[in-house]
Amino acid sequence: VQLVESGGGLVQAGGSLRLSCVVSGFTLDYYAIGWFRQAPGKEREGISCESSSDGNTYYAESVKGRFTISRENALNTMYLQMDSLKPEDTAVYYCAAVGSYYYTGCRVDGMDLWGTGTQVTVSS
Repeated sequence: VQLVESGGGLVQAGGSLRLSCVVSGFTLDYYAIGWFRQAPGKEREGISCESSSDGNTYYAESVKGRFTISRENALNTMYLQMDSLKPEDTAVYYCAAVGSYYYTGCRVDGMDLWGTGTQVTVSS
């Protein structure tokens, strides 16, 4: 089982990035997915998650209206489109999944599969 993020990098404030996470060893169809981030000195936080059963999505208030989570089950890939980036979005971003068709949360302890992270740095 493997989750591999890509798409991170350095961007100016106001810019956009699209993170991708390709999974292998399992299929996304019946998994809830999520994107989390961890800034230096801070705890990892859930910023966006999507259930498998009904596609219900959750966004943290800090990213609502700017970030969009999506998935392409046929490609075993999940995405996080990040627009209007701010310096406070700087963090390591992780994709995650949990093998629960009905999970609708976005908690770190609710996920059981994790990627290794990709750095996103937003300059002012």
